[in-house]
Amino acid sequence: MLEHERYGIGAEDSKPTNEDTDSGEDRADDGTELGAIRIHHNVIAIISRIAALKIPGVADMSGSFADGLAGMLGKSTTDRGVKVEVDAEGVSVELHIIIEYGIRIPQVAWQIQNDVRQAIEDMTGKRVKRVDVVVQGVHLPAHNQKEENTAL
Repeated sequence: MLEHERYGIGAEDSKPTNEDTDSGEDRADDGTELGAIRIHHNVIAIISRIAALKIPGVADMSGSFADGLAGMLGKSTTDRGVKVEVDAEGVSVELHIIIEYGIRIPQVAWQIQNDVRQAIEDMTGKRVKRVDVVVQGVHLPAHNQKEENTAL
C-alpha cells in the first residue's frame, strides 16, 4: 500500500467537487489519459425518446405539467415524457407514452423496454438498470374522433 493511500494524504483530491456533481451531468466512470467523458442526462433522455417513438403503436410521448410550462417558455421539448436517473449501479428511465388505439399494450411496452435499453447501452456504454413504461393515454384514429364529435 502506498503511503499516501494509507494515511489519506491527497484524499481531498478524489472527492467530487460541485462541478462534478451537477444534477444534470453523470460523472464519468473511467477517465482516459485525455480527460473525463460525461454524458448529460438530457442526452440519455433524447436517446430514450427517439428509440420509443420509432416503435409501431407509440403515438407520442406525454410530458408533465413542468414540460408544458417549459415548452411555453420556449425551452426544448426533445426530452418531453422521459425521466432519467443515474447512480452508481446504472441508468433508470421512466417513459410516459401515448399509445395508438387497438395496439396490444404489453407487447409494445416490452418492445419499448428492450429497444430503449439497447439504444442507451449502445450509444453511451452505460448499464441500464430499468426502463419503466407508463401509458398516459390512448390516441384515437382521426375518423373515430370525428364520429364522436358529431354524435354530441
